[in-house]
Amino acid sequence: MNIIGRPIYLNRLISKMDNGMIKVITGIRRCGKSFLLFELFYNYLLEQGISEDRIIRIALDDVENEALLDPHHLSEYISDHTQDSSKNYYVLLDEIQFAITRDELKNKDTYVRLNGVLNGLLRRKNVDVYVTGSNSKLLSTDVMTEFRGRGDKIHIAPLAFSEYYPAHGGTKDEAWNDYLMYGGMPFILSLPEEEKVNYLSALHSEIYIKDISERYGISNSSGIKDLQKVLASSVGSLTNPQKISDTFKSSGMKGVSAPTIKDYIGYMQDAHLIQKAERYDVKGRKYISTPAKYYYSDLGLRNSLLGFRQFEKTHLMENAIYNELIYRGFSVDVGVVEINTIENGKKIRKQLEIDFVANLGSRRYYIQSALAVPDKMKMEQEQASMVNVPDSFKKIIVVESGTPLWRNEQGVTIMNVYDFLLDKDSLDR
Repeated sequence: MNIIGRPIYLNRLISKMDNGMIKVITGIRRCGKSFLLFELFYNYLLEQGISEDRIIRIALDDVENEALLDPHHLSEYISDHTQDSSKNYYVLLDEIQFAITRDELKNKDTYVRLNGVLNGLLRRKNVDVYVTGSNSKLLSTDVMTEFRGRGDKIHIAPLAFSEYYPAHGGTKDEAWNDYLMYGGMPFILSLPEEEKVNYLSALHSEIYIKDISERYGISNSSGIKDLQKVLASSVGSLTNPQKISDTFKSSGMKGVSAPTIKDYIGYMQDAHLIQKAERYDVKGRKYISTPAKYYYSDLGLRNSLLGFRQFEKTHLMENAIYNELIYRGFSVDVGVVEINTIENGKKIRKQLEIDFVANLGSRRYYIQSALAVPDKMKMEQEQASMVNVPDSFKKIIVVESGTPLWRNEQGVTIMNVYDFLLDKDSLDR
């Protein structure tokens, strides 16, 4: 398999070099955090003329580094290799959580000592520190919490389609269909077809569920497994803990309460399995706290939860578009537009939905996801919410068909999903 460069993440890492903060690489397990740090960034440092002796790489999950799991020994090792105050050093620590055992996490002693090591490095002007780490012992969010303004986060996700397609080797259509089915975990590209399903199923059951259960002391994981299936089935649909609890109760699962479901959803978000898109009243300029939508960070993991039986392109494409917007650095909400209309001779207020309101600095885009807009009626249906938005920000409908980019009489841009996903500047075309 060809090396996948991941330039967006590498450039984000490069932009934060020598900024006096600890760079914390976060993301769902097995999405490529270690590869980004130990291969791509390491090679970049070498290309910049930084000698190997100034790059301290420590993989704490490697048995050869077992002695360094003690924070005191780790501190001594780093100090011994960064003695020359006239040189700048780069410390790359992979799988930082291995320096903390489960018992030590409970009593916090070693946890505090480890933070002391990292904080000590922060005080040294000639040392630049980068860490990865996330499992049941320690979430990347824990590291960020401890540093409170001294940690700088670089979040990495599974492969975007623009990263996946060149490495796939097939046509765009073949790559797209595989991407929607098996997702963007990097290792997927090296597996034969028959092994992809087993790999994704094992990832979910043996790593993600196990990590969450151990981390939060969940003795019976059936509840959170059932919750994940419900969320996977309802991608692109509005929901909330109470609604999900009611669904469970109607199925005879009375033990899963709304507060428990809320906790479970939070655990899944902390593990980067899912992300939440809140509703935003575009005209009123305010957030609507509930219900919300949840999207899976990887489509293959979502599909594995459902035994690869619910392959609805409408929902999967919407999820892929959401992930792409997050990949590009946007904050993404679900838009709500209230309009006055007449139905059956009566005036009513009606809420229309915009799939995504994407914001980045002063930029904003309104985006609808639609497999196709074959006729005038479908076009009016898809754009109804956007044409009622009282501002001049760009409005876009992304379709799956290979139609070239065009703009209709209402000023709405229609582009195909390949142009949207493969051109980093597509939103400004």
